[in-house]
Amino acid sequence: MKSDIQIAQEAKMTHIKEIAEEVGLKEEETEYYGDYKAKVSFDAWKRIKDRPDGKLVLVTAITPTPAGEGKSTTTVGLAQGLKKINKNVMVALREPSLGPSFGVKGGAAGGGYAQIIPMEDINLHFTGDLHAMTTANNLLSAAIDNHVHQGNDLDIDVRRITWRRAMDLNERALRHINVNLGGIANGFPREDGFDITVASEIMAILCLATDIKDLKERLGDIIIGYNRKREPVRCKDLNVQGSLAVLLKDAIKPNLVQTIENVPAFVHGGPFANIAHGCNSVMATQMSQKLADYTITEAGFGADLGAEKFFNIKCRFANLKPDATVVVATIRALKMHGGVSKDNLKEENIEALKKGFANLEKHMENVKKFGTPAVVAVNRFPTDTEEEVECLIQLCKDKGYRVALSEVFFKAGEGGKELAETVVEVLENEESNFKPIYDEKSPIKEKIETIAKEVYGADGVDFTPAAERNIRELERVGMDKTPVCMAKTQYSLSDDPSLLGWPKGFRITVRKLNPSAGAKFVVALTGDVMTMPGLPKKPAAEEIDIDDDGNITGLF
Repeated sequence: MKSDIQIAQEAKMTHIKEIAEEVGLKEEETEYYGDYKAKVSFDAWKRIKDRPDGKLVLVTAITPTPAGEGKSTTTVGLAQGLKKINKNVMVALREPSLGPSFGVKGGAAGGGYAQIIPMEDINLHFTGDLHAMTTANNLLSAAIDNHVHQGNDLDIDVRRITWRRAMDLNERALRHINVNLGGIANGFPREDGFDITVASEIMAILCLATDIKDLKERLGDIIIGYNRKREPVRCKDLNVQGSLAVLLKDAIKPNLVQTIENVPAFVHGGPFANIAHGCNSVMATQMSQKLADYTITEAGFGADLGAEKFFNIKCRFANLKPDATVVVATIRALKMHGGVSKDNLKEENIEALKKGFANLEKHMENVKKFGTPAVVAVNRFPTDTEEEVECLIQLCKDKGYRVALSEVFFKAGEGGKELAETVVEVLENEESNFKPIYDEKSPIKEKIETIAKEVYGADGVDFTPAAERNIRELERVGMDKTPVCMAKTQYSLSDDPSLLGWPKGFRITVRKLNPSAGAKFVVALTGDVMTMPGLPKKPAAEEIDIDDDGNITGLF
């Protein structure tokens, strides 16, 4: 079969002006970035914001494995399937990060014949949103060190500066660094470090902001560190929130593109789901709901991470009420959860499939705890045998799950019709009783324990002495009555990536908590999760190339 990039390059794209017209946008409400990309202006939102909302469907997945699950592919394919049955539909996805694109992960624009295009642009620089966020992040870093160098009127304690620099690449060498070296002219030496841009609070803020005013207020609320009296120092104390907002004035506007089958799509914002909240921007989702009868969106990694944060954080802030959830599962991944090594996945193994099915059970249980009707999408791979497919579908039926086969990777929208029809049937016949699973005003420990026990299946939570101190500090500065954004490995329901399937009898360890005052949530770090990934032994960057005519190869 052709590679993703070959399929994308051969696709027949519609001019973005026609895509905008199809969803009812006026020409003056779109800002073109070439023929196939556009930003949608604030004027469009002002015109459509009072329209009724269309149906909102979240796509999530089982616990990811190296075998692949195809969540973004299924999201795109479901939308294409809905178009095939004559539904007015839009997609709302996150933007990819350059770090994974040149590192270890496949593209975040789908795959096969269920992709968002232009794929090369989306997976590389796109419209420059992530670069704008990187620059805004680092302008704040520069302002902090300059303020200290120029007299430090705010009496910032350089030992307690918490704001870190950012870049949109995987660079382990920059996780922990020393800055301001070289003498008195270069400032006061201190420890610092880099996070990947998609883990920056700037990314979270942009994705949760509802307009420029909200964006600027959130930027101003960022806690950059503490003074010598142990009082929080905020971005607005440095008076640079306006400059940061200027850098983000275009990045905050949703990006309009299309799928391979020309379904309109928003691709906007890209926070990681293992270390951030893992959802595309509020603005893109809300705008899509006003423009289409059906909005298909996704949240990163499994339902224990992206979906939990979508429900508890994004929906809470944006007043979203999801109507249904699709949980993507593959036979390959379930066999890995059942103990099969990656090298042996092509061999039929019904017993391993049945054993690994427990992972899907837990994620379905999680989704139902939030009150949304759920559908299992069996994302078929060519190595899946008929017996394995029949077994998984029967296992789902025996549990009373709505289930549909998805073959969108090879068959595009036609392969998504069964899933689309099943989702529509659920939307028309089952009511969503969506509700977050905790009260944001509850104590921090109580919220974390609720997530750990109810979503992860843990027996309890252990807090390190450092985490205990962090909690007291968060309570002191008034950051304890906010949602919690859990930073946890994506490879297990637990905080130990080696525990596959549905692990039992484990506890979660919270080692640190950070305030994201601008994003209005607290980040709790568990296990060995890091906010700056590293490159693998053989990074994807070694395969990516460009020929003399400017054609890109090796990008998935």
